[in-house]
Amino acid sequence: MSIRKEAVSGQFYPDTKEEIVRYIEHFNNILKQNNIKIDNTIKPKALIVPHAGYVYSGFTANLAYRYIPKNVKNIIVIGPSHKFGFEGASVSMYDGYSTPLGSFDINKTICSSLMEKFEFLIFDHKVHCEHSTETQFPFIKYYKPDVKVVEIVYSSIDYKNISRVIQEILKDEDNFVVISTDLSHFFDQNRANQLDSVCLSSIDALDLDIEKKGCQACGMIGVKAIIDTAKSKSMESMLLDYRTSADTTGDEKSVVGYVSAIIY
Repeated sequence: MSIRKEAVSGQFYPDTKEEIVRYIEHFNNILKQNNIKIDNTIKPKALIVPHAGYVYSGFTANLAYRYIPKNVKNIIVIGPSHKFGFEGASVSMYDGYSTPLGSFDINKTICSSLMEKFEFLIFDHKVHCEHSTETQFPFIKYYKPDVKVVEIVYSSIDYKNISRVIQEILKDEDNFVVISTDLSHFFDQNRANQLDSVCLSSIDALDLDIEKKGCQACGMIGVKAIIDTAKSKSMESMLLDYRTSADTTGDEKSVVGYVSAIIY
């Protein structure tokens, strides 16, 4: 069997099951202590989540993962490539996906079907060492251990093409999409809050002018794609959490912004 092995465990997130579980239980205890309830009447079809180290953005991401519906059988994670530039997007045509909490089966039927339908989808194994997607899979394994997964890493591509992929994926009620992005990078806290507020309001309003209005996000293509999909399917969005790295470090001179939201 070919396995998509961990590339950033021990860096962005712990490399042992026990430590990852400790993180997630800690995040959930914070929710409990602050009486933050999960509205189980909402049945999302997609999440927007951050992809920094768990110490910085794990709480924000974890809150979103609490909303995945029970009936989901396949989760497709879509994120930007930070290490390699290439045309199009790469689909994880491995047999399995490894995490410290155990391995997933990759749904190669979905992979093959998407690659046959969309000429801009390829499989390039070297780009599948990407942290924007990998950081999501331990959360998925914790909350949905029995699902099958697909990883899609994009680089130079029109957001409308990613939207076409998402809309194809969501034709099947068993499928669920995770969009990975961080927000502004390395501004001071006040400037980051200004820039990120544009992102938050645009995600909330499903506004495709999000980039023109000044939002900065490393996963902008994915964010615009899910906004485009949501608008075409008359879906709604709900913001869940926003913070910056300063909430962890206390350093407000150079921060990164994080958001989570659900699309339903």
